Amino acid sequence: MIAKYLLIFLFLFCQTSPGTESLDIESTDVIDSDKPSVFEDSWVDQMFAYQDEMNTQPSDKTFTVQISHQLFGQVNNHSIELPSGQRYQKTNRIEHNRTGINIRYASAFAPNWLLQGSWQARLFWNQDYEYETNKSIEAEYRVNELFLQRSLGRHSLKLGRQTVVWGRTVGNSVLDVINHTDFRDFSIIDIEDARLNQWMLIWDVFDKQSQFSSFLNLYPEFNPSPEEGSPLYFALPLKLDDTRRNSSPIFEAGARWSKSYDRSDIAIMGAYLWENQLQYKLSANELMQSPGIKNDFYLLGLSANYASDRLLLTLDVALSRGVFQEKSLLSITTPENIAEIKKDQLGISLGFEYGISSTQDLSLSAKMEAVADGRDGLRANQKLVTEGTRGTWLLRYSERILEENITFSGTLQGDLDGDSILISLRSDFAISDQIEIGYHLLFIDANNDSPLTIFDQDLRLGTTLTYFF
Repeated sequence: MIAKYLLIFLFLFCQTSPGTESLDIESTDVIDSDKPSVFEDSWVDQMFAYQDEMNTQPSDKTFTVQISHQLFGQVNNHSIELPSGQRYQKTNRIEHNRTGINIRYASAFAPNWLLQGSWQARLFWNQDYEYETNKSIEAEYRVNELFLQRSLGRHSLKLGRQTVVWGRTVGNSVLDVINHTDFRDFSIIDIEDARLNQWMLIWDVFDKQSQFSSFLNLYPEFNPSPEEGSPLYFALPLKLDDTRRNSSPIFEAGARWSKSYDRSDIAIMGAYLWENQLQYKLSANELMQSPGIKNDFYLLGLSANYASDRLLLTLDVALSRGVFQEKSLLSITTPENIAEIKKDQLGISLGFEYGISSTQDLSLSAKMEAVADGRDGLRANQKLVTEGTRGTWLLRYSERILEENITFSGTLQGDLDGDSILISLRSDFAISDQIEIGYHLLFIDANNDSPLTIFDQDLRLGTTLTYFF
């Protein structure tokens, strides 16, 4: 069975040749497509150019509609050994059989005014894990992005659902902790696609070579728990509840100042935030419910980059004051109140992006985080899920070929201890200006010391057909 799947996939892959990341119906429409490259002018100059565009006459309303259908599943029949020593059998299964529609709208409806938004809906058909869980055709929809922007000279105000990205290291920054994320399954593995918008007020002030930006979030949200039936869902003997917001309102606020030079940028920032990942403890009550434990903390950060010809070097530094020592979507803390122990954490991200040619890009980054005095407050026999310095590395390559009708992207991601590696390959072929077909291969290798050990030797194949108008 696995041989048949692989032969079919390789045949389709060879027919389309290599190309970039496919447009996924679950995309949250973040600002990744607008990310400046190392060959462009300074980012501050670009923002001024954007302000000039905002001062032009009103344009016609613009709608972009994307309809997609996706098939995606785990195709490797195998068994894995759990840390307990037991064997767990995994069989091939379809995880996604879904149709999605994504509508994007942008209108500079008056001088110095911009309205922009995006909305998505999905239908889950037979054999999709959402269908199998609910035993019926399911549908869901949400507003991804929706904001109103007003520009006045050097000032810009944006109110609505949006994202704030402070990190310079692409896909692996210690500073990307403002917006929450939704990694509900393995069709999305990049933080740019998993990042969710939140209701915010953002104020930007532009100067000749500098920029001041601040945000206010009056309703912080948290990472959602995995959907029942999804690959990341575990049949736990307790129910994971959302956090209790009590009567006291919670909020987030932060500010960032950046300075642009001839070949480099530097920025400093500070924020009062709530951790995106809730903590859960084993419950002692009969209802076996575990309400999410929320935690507020302070973030101080520094980011810098330096461009030389085709090379861009990046540095992100984050000092988080008073964060939970244990944080993992795939683990539940024991009743010994480990979740109540807060520590100061220092994180560093290093990266480089290299433009091999006008159609080829390569990036490599590493992220390291360490907690100060990690054993303080713990008993000698108490063990943590993660101790010492922890970190991840990320390698990305993309290429556009054959007059950009075919694109290819590859992602390798793992932890610095060498306990796991994730390999993702995507190929997309533009059949016409309105139709695109994409293929996705995902493989995971992990040992018992990794939270991904349950997915060891998983091989997933998928295809997505997309229509634009």
